Amino acid sequence: MNYIEAIVLGIIQGLTEFLPISSSGHLEIIKALFGNQAEAQESLFLTIALHVATALSTIVVFRKDILEILKGLLSFKWNESAEFSFKILLSMIPAAFVGLFLQDQIELLFAQNLVLVGAMLCLTAVILFWADKAKKTNKIVSPQNAIVLGIVQAIAILPGISRSGSTIATAVLLGIDREKAARFSFLMVLPLIFGSMAKTLLDANELDNKMDLFPLLLGFLAAFFTGILACKWMIALVKKSQLKFFSFYCIIVGGIVLIYGLF
Repeated sequence: MNYIEAIVLGIIQGLTEFLPISSSGHLEIIKALFGNQAEAQESLFLTIALHVATALSTIVVFRKDILEILKGLLSFKWNESAEFSFKILLSMIPAAFVGLFLQDQIELLFAQNLVLVGAMLCLTAVILFWADKAKKTNKIVSPQNAIVLGIVQAIAILPGISRSGSTIATAVLLGIDREKAARFSFLMVLPLIFGSMAKTLLDANELDNKMDLFPLLLGFLAAFFTGILACKWMIALVKKSQLKFFSFYCIIVGGIVLIYGLF
């Protein structure tokens, strides 16, 4: 992988992780355009590394929220922070199960399968368009909602389904306040990303000999800084109910990719 490819992939990841257009799907599209010949495991490793960069972007943007949660937990009392952390834990269970027991099957999906990516982008478009028409409410995430969002997050491991888009859209359809939905969606993925990265590093015994780390660092930095900008932008867009524009984008790109992959 060359330096330009790494930077482009980093910028794409930083933008698309928070915008509801599927970061993993766009990474697979860009890899295909560059003619990336990386093995499935190496391709998945790159995807996870760039996700760690945007996870750090999330920490920067939500640093005050995270500090408040940590302070509440350190008080060792059942308070708002403890309840929020419990909901995050519940939301992690489905995706953690998939990551632990279906890792080999997941790796095969990250091999520039453009037909799958195109189909899942079209599905994302439908979900976003549907959610954009939902009425605004002031409800918060309940434990039951957290489990549902966790299941949606597990399904969004498929390249082409936007994790942020599908979880935010589902939360909105469940009647949850849009800003609270975005906040929960961005925070619920943090433990899973770091856990996935740790597991991949432990499993990839021979990966260091095959991969140049400097391009990976360039991609990481590009994803981190663009991620900060995109995260703030996405929160503002969700509050203004402008998901339908991303729906139009996903259906156009998904349709083109699906046709290209088939023919």
